[in-house]
Amino acid sequence: MSAPPAGWGRFEQALVSGRPVVTCEIGSADGADPEDVRKRARLVRDHVDAVNVPDNTGGMVHASPLSSCAILAQEGIDPVMHMTVRDRNRLALQSDLLSAALLGVRNVLCLSGDHMVHGDHPDTKPVYDIDSVQLVALAAHMTREGTYLSGRPIKPPPSLFPGAAANPFAPPYEFRPLRVGKKVDAGARFIQTQIVFNVARFRTFMERVVDLGLHKRVPILAGVAPVRSVKAATFMRDGVPGMDVPDAIVRRMEAAGDKKARREEEGIRICVEIIDELRGMPGLAGFHLMPIAWEAAVATISKGAGLRPALGSSRPPLHASPVPELASA
Repeated sequence: MSAPPAGWGRFEQALVSGRPVVTCEIGSADGADPEDVRKRARLVRDHVDAVNVPDNTGGMVHASPLSSCAILAQEGIDPVMHMTVRDRNRLALQSDLLSAALLGVRNVLCLSGDHMVHGDHPDTKPVYDIDSVQLVALAAHMTREGTYLSGRPIKPPPSLFPGAAANPFAPPYEFRPLRVGKKVDAGARFIQTQIVFNVARFRTFMERVVDLGLHKRVPILAGVAPVRSVKAATFMRDGVPGMDVPDAIVRRMEAAGDKKARREEEGIRICVEIIDELRGMPGLAGFHLMPIAWEAAVATISKGAGLRPALGSSRPPLHASPVPELASA
């Protein structure tokens, strides 16, 4: 394979490498200490190809992900900035996309955003001036056309790498692969999915994705996460819209007992088992780890699942091949 074009980040290079790609998410800054961001970033830095930073996840106020992404870049990490249409009109979205490019942040995950009714400011007025598909198209337009939506030139234009999310577990289930197709048509260059606990339903989703040929157009990373406690498993099962946690996982966490260490070991074991089940699934380009304020678990999961190779070795292969269109998109 020839060398990637100049300006490509570690994430883009990984996506065309043919090996399993690994990304993860760290929590948004919830205070004014940049060292807190650096500390959590260093826990995951050596185990992933890129690191996501959420945008007021759960409808809860946190620092802007742009600030944390800038810190990640200083740490030698390729950041993926979440951007939601929940809080911004199209002027603010274009401004923030350009601001990200100015700070060297190219990877942008375009999202609707968790509704504020579930957060700590439930009376906040949502914006939703455009939707998440249109946000993907906006980031692609600014890069490709070099203009704002108004037609005014951007000199020089940003070089953004927009991605999108997919939730195979939100009904109507048959619509979810088609929505991925809409996002790819709009310009999405990668897809990261909701956390996979129900492997059977995810397999049905991926079979349809493959039937549509979407895996040949865009790399798809399966979301995975460790469960830390019975309370967390129950909350995700009963209280998080679009999350599908089988009762069997809750029962396994209950059977782990009351000791924290035992529960955490079992939660990590479940995560590793799911990765092993997904590894042979056609169409996957890798995994997106969401440790949910448990960044220290990333290294253990990576080692247990063989996601990070030892020196001179290689990661266990996935069923998917590199995406040929990515280099020329």
